[in-house]
Amino acid sequence: MDKKSKQFLYAYLNNASPTGFESSGQQIWLDYLKPYINEYMVDVYGTAVGIVNPKAPYKVVIEAHADEISWFVNYITEDGYIYVRRNGGSDHQIAPSKRVNIHTDKGIVKGVFGWPAIHVRDAAREEAPSLKNIFIDIGAESKKEVEALGVHVGCVITFEDELMELNKNWLVGRALDNRMGGFMIAEVARRLSENKKKLPFGLYIVNSVQEEIGLRGAEMISRRIKPDLAICTDVTHDTQSPMYNKKESGNLKAGSGPVVCYGPAVQNNVLKMVIETAQKRKIPFQRQAVSRSTGTDTDSFAYSAEGVASALISLPLKYMHTTVEMVHKEDVENVINLIYEFLLQLKSGHDFRYIK
Repeated sequence: MDKKSKQFLYAYLNNASPTGFESSGQQIWLDYLKPYINEYMVDVYGTAVGIVNPKAPYKVVIEAHADEISWFVNYITEDGYIYVRRNGGSDHQIAPSKRVNIHTDKGIVKGVFGWPAIHVRDAAREEAPSLKNIFIDIGAESKKEVEALGVHVGCVITFEDELMELNKNWLVGRALDNRMGGFMIAEVARRLSENKKKLPFGLYIVNSVQEEIGLRGAEMISRRIKPDLAICTDVTHDTQSPMYNKKESGNLKAGSGPVVCYGPAVQNNVLKMVIETAQKRKIPFQRQAVSRSTGTDTDSFAYSAEGVASALISLPLKYMHTTVEMVHKEDVENVINLIYEFLLQLKSGHDFRYIK
């Protein structure tokens, strides 16, 4: 990671891009990507696509999602407290004592998730945090004062936490799920351009919106692009830290390489080519199995239109959907390298069908 990519990473990760409100992050992403592509397009909901060789008939997608989990203002009490509802899979248990940014037409309004002091709670009967009792305090004494600051029902709320480095090898922050993916696919495009690699097919670098509420951005853009192949990247659980059950979640370790996924939505011939690329280029990788679906944008691409040959390359992540998500820098580099090397060995028109 050089100085330029690091500056992009921090600007992109520290920017808020809640589901449905991704445009500012998409602009940062596109501005970084533009020198390395021929064209770009943005759909009506904000999914951004950088295109290399736009006239090529064979279309290959590399994809990540741009949105982060967040909250909505749902109810304002007469004495100025704010109750919330989820926008994506936000975790009610981590909310108390967190600082937040409420995004309004007048700008950011600061607030905190308050919580009663330990002194006044009965340990035998105390309530756990839930959507019924977590609330935000913005220092206002009335609903009228809250509204005068520009806060209203429907305003989106994000945690304040920003990116940091931990013990030299780790990146830590909120929304690494999955703006690390957006960073990685942008770096693939940059390396292809700077290394003057000419691809024999059209490459579509896709940063989808609204993954966290049902893979919706990928669903829309897959129908528009109609690709022949999709390589998606997202995060998956590191299962080494306490309270994970490896028998249920698999044995995956951050720092041990990208994770390739087995499951019905993953086209096995594409997966085989990904694995062969990793083995040939000596890129470490891990394996995981899913039951019915990957739970990622891979599913939307795989099952769009007549079907798209798709595979998933995941980045191991600690503490998903918290404000201290952690990834290992070597895994980030190896995901970038694996996608890059896969594209270099791919031939235009490759037919991934099982039966021909």
